[in-house]
Amino acid sequence: MSTLTGTPPRTGPTLSTVVAQPRPLRLLRHSLALAKRSLIKTWRTPEALIDVTLQPVLFLVIFVYVFGGAVAGSTHDYLQYLLPGILAQTIATGCIAIGVNLNTDIAKGIFDRFRSLPVPRSAPLVGAVFGDVVRYVIVTVSTLAIGYLLGFRVESGPVQALAGCLLAVLFALCLSWLPVYVGMKVRTPGAVQGVMFALIMPLSFASNVFVAAGTLPGWMQAVVTVNPLTHLVTAMRGLFLGTPVGNHVWWTLLWCAGFVAVFMPLALRAYRRRV
Repeated sequence: MSTLTGTPPRTGPTLSTVVAQPRPLRLLRHSLALAKRSLIKTWRTPEALIDVTLQPVLFLVIFVYVFGGAVAGSTHDYLQYLLPGILAQTIATGCIAIGVNLNTDIAKGIFDRFRSLPVPRSAPLVGAVFGDVVRYVIVTVSTLAIGYLLGFRVESGPVQALAGCLLAVLFALCLSWLPVYVGMKVRTPGAVQGVMFALIMPLSFASNVFVAAGTLPGWMQAVVTVNPLTHLVTAMRGLFLGTPVGNHVWWTLLWCAGFVAVFMPLALRAYRRRV
């Protein structure tokens, strides 16, 4: 009919051409589409961002003005020391939400609908991780913004500060595969939250987030020195404040690669078994 009327035939992609695309390209394209779905869901439920907007504000105000004088002798000095640590802690706890949300979606049957679509099996999980990047950017911006209002100042250059922010977002992006795996294994969203808090909170306090490692007992210092949050916080302090970074950036990148190498395959395997 289109030939008779002179209307050119449709040239859009067909199912056969979509399937014929290279698998990595298909995975990326469908993952980005599902990441957009995740962003729309977040935009329509802004209360889901409380943990990445209100929590850093509360932590900074409470710890700086309650403990700042006792720990550092000055609230300003402690703010300069604490803010990178609070950013690392908040961005780590912010990862918990993705495991809770995925577990909830499975219980609601949303992933059963994904199975009926011609998309790679791993696309829903990869898309959810991609979509969560916005949360990590928001927590970074909100923490630095409230810190600036309280008196925090970057003492290095803008390039170093941007590198510190990108390192924090990358760390959260890679760490998020851990709660994704937990979300695929446990039965309820409440269980996901409980398990993840039991894992993240010891990492937060057995580190140099709040106090210098040298002030801790000797046996705890051995744990602190290998803690991934310690490497991240020390790297960010160096990039924000111009202090020596050492090899902490490389250790942080190594931990990021380890999180992806270990927990991404485990999460995808648990996902295939569950759905």
